[in-house]
Amino acid sequence: MESRLDRKKTKKKRGRKIILVLLLIIFCLVGYSAFQFYRGYQMADSEQNMKDYKFNGVKDENGKINVLLLGVDRRGEEKSRTDTMMLAQVDPKTNETKLVSFMRDIYVEIPGYQNYKLNTAFYLGGPELLRKTIKHNFDIDIQYYMMVDFKGFEQSVDILAPEGIEMDVEKAMSENIGVSLQPGVQKLNGKELLGYARFRHDAEGDFGRVERQQKVITALKEEVLSVGGVTKLPKLAGSIQPYIQTNMSKLDQISLVKDVLLSNKAEIDKLTIPVEGSYDFASYQGVGSVIELDFDANIQALKDFLNGKSSDEVTE
Repeated sequence: MESRLDRKKTKKKRGRKIILVLLLIIFCLVGYSAFQFYRGYQMADSEQNMKDYKFNGVKDENGKINVLLLGVDRRGEEKSRTDTMMLAQVDPKTNETKLVSFMRDIYVEIPGYQNYKLNTAFYLGGPELLRKTIKHNFDIDIQYYMMVDFKGFEQSVDILAPEGIEMDVEKAMSENIGVSLQPGVQKLNGKELLGYARFRHDAEGDFGRVERQQKVITALKEEVLSVGGVTKLPKLAGSIQPYIQTNMSKLDQISLVKDVLLSNKAEIDKLTIPVEGSYDFASYQGVGSVIELDFDANIQALKDFLNGKSSDEVTE
């Protein structure tokens, strides 16, 4: 008959085996992730010349994380342009994520310059001048910026979903987007999805484009959270690294992605600035067509949204 001492020894041996198995599994997962990250990095264009930007980020007074998200079309130019300007806010306490899209044609005061369109601030002084401009006009502090080259976006989509991301294309699209899309539900590859998100040559203009950009982000989040998407994350992270410019550390980037993916809402709550009924159209010599805002109304809507109200409550 087995003694109590023998049973303790057997139990201890079993516990050691379980620990060794767990350590082996962790080691394999880390090794697999590192290998996939390296494979993804090798697929990217390592010759990308990413300019170093000074960014004097300011922390949110309520402890939330505000990140300026920029989509950049380099095309080999010294000064890049952006037609994607978003503010992502993550609450580390609740994992709640909110997304604000700013129209590129908003007519604003740019510190140190005359009034121009909002995206001109980026062209003139990079993400730091854009941060100052948003603070000056909308009274919002931004701590981080993350800039992604469109080429990296295309490649990442193709890695995440080799068969494409399903989208309902609402109309024929082709002008100035590099692809030709027909109406209907279909799977779009990286280049097509980027073209879909950037299209603006219709009656909706920039308003339609911002709405499509928000739809694309929602679709990408759903794809990442799928079983197949999660296993591709290390390779995806490696492939996009050469195309990202940010003042966030690697640990901060991982933490941010974790919070977004673990958000307690199925869909990210989204707001577009300007809000409905708070703007007019105008045109100025040397600037072109612009959107003129009721800044008081938009500042209040933005603060209400970031302080807890839903986009539906803000726009009622």
